[in-house]
Amino acid sequence: MKKTVLTFGLISGAISAAMMLVTIPFADAIGWERGEILGYTTIVLSALMVFFGVRSYRHNAGGGRLTFGRGFAVGILITLISSACYVGTWELVYYKLMPGFAEKYAAHMVERAKESGASQQKIDETERQAKQFKQMYDNPAVNVALTFTEVFPIGLVVTLLSAGILRKKVRDPEN
Repeated sequence: MKKTVLTFGLISGAISAAMMLVTIPFADAIGWERGEILGYTTIVLSALMVFFGVRSYRHNAGGGRLTFGRGFAVGILITLISSACYVGTWELVYYKLMPGFAEKYAAHMVERAKESGASQQKIDETERQAKQFKQMYDNPAVNVALTFTEVFPIGLVVTLLSAGILRKKVRDPEN
């Protein structure tokens, strides 16, 4: 199980990390909304490695058999490794490659509120929330936790689906 989990977890993490690093030079051209769509699409694509990892485990280590519990264990471990790669890459990006990200995102939040025609009171509230977000996001522990919550739930859903779809009991030939 260890080899399967490490292999597919690292492949999944490499996909999401590589896409994150490749898109950094184009961040301004892509824009916030398209960047969000591209980011989550990449996370979903990298989470597909969970399905392939669970399937590989069923065929190679399980002899064609797989219980839901074992499939879930394999999938969640792959998800945890992939999530760790994603979070580690984001920490590098946030603190070293895009140090002004929080300020830019906070400004984007305020600009979006203004463009929506919100009242001055709502714009002021958005400015306060943006400032609070930046302070909170500059704390490495909070940054790691929030980044983990971006990617892990998607992997969890794919893990549950994969364990359910790929569970297979070999029938006893006498029955």
